[in-house]
Amino acid sequence: MEYSEQAIIIVWGGSLLVGVVVIVVVAILLGQIGKTAKQIEGGASAIWTQGKLVANNTIHIPIFLSTTNRVAGEILGTAVKILNGAKVVETHIEGCPGCPDCLLSKK
Repeated sequence: MEYSEQAIIIVWGGSLLVGVVVIVVVAILLGQIGKTAKQIEGGASAIWTQGKLVANNTIHIPIFLSTTNRVAGEILGTAVKILNGAKVVETHIEGCPGCPDCLLSKK
């Protein structure tokens, strides 16, 4: 079977045209994939940076926790002293008919 020269040129030209179209479509798709990859890389970089900042902040928690616990203990001790003093005053007021005069007259 013999083909004419014009038929061979049409088939080769069509094949080349289809090949060029496929190459252009593949190039466009690869460009979009590259662009998306750069966006993902930027997001991952931001996540990595924030993660390092969180880790840097959390490393100091034990130091601040011990200070906080110590100060909270001091506050609790003072609050207990105030409560005990208030109970003494309340007990005195309940049993003293002349209060507050008796408190003012004592030196």
